[in-house]
Amino acid sequence: MSGRPHHDRMDRMRSTPAQLAGDAAEDEVCLRLVAGGWEVLARNLRLGRSEVDVLAVDPGPPRELVVLEVRRRARRDFGLAEETLDHAKRRAMRRAVGLLLERGALPDGRSLPRLPVRVDLVAMDAGADGRVSVRHHRGIGLGGSG
Repeated sequence: MSGRPHHDRMDRMRSTPAQLAGDAAEDEVCLRLVAGGWEVLARNLRLGRSEVDVLAVDPGPPRELVVLEVRRRARRDFGLAEETLDHAKRRAMRRAVGLLLERGALPDGRSLPRLPVRVDLVAMDAGADGRVSVRHHRGIGLGGSG
């Protein structure tokens, strides 16, 4: 699976421009991860009412199971992509990670690798010159307990 990102998302019958842009951002992130030796296990993984954008294994060292949230902004006029990760989204991510670990398996039945878990944020946005900036924040805190 390490040669090509695995798509678990359902093809959308009606995709909005924002959904298409988000999908393109996730495609770019997965390509970068795979080029860096990562194994992408799943994309758009539904866990209850929450979703994990990308689930992958970072080859390390140390090897880790990584839940990645991809945030994209078309422009920086109203702030950076990182600023869109609000308390509600962090709470949803905590729930999703908890459900994933509780299940211990992907929806297709594959077991989760027995590795330490980390949550990363990949932020993408375009500068005034139109060039896309990609920032990978490793080990972000999700804060809180509920």
